[in-house]
Amino acid sequence: MHTLQQSYRGLSLLADINMDRLLYIGAIGAALAAGAFIGSL
Repeated sequence: MHTLQQSYRGLSLLADINMDRLLYIGAIGAALAAGAFIGSL
């Protein structure tokens, strides 16, 4: 049971780290898309 709890905590941390990276990539993509839209006007 202890091993299961430790692996769950590690998996949760890994998911949190990857979610943070996905948010950064999404924010950069949205900024680029907004810049391209404004530049095309």
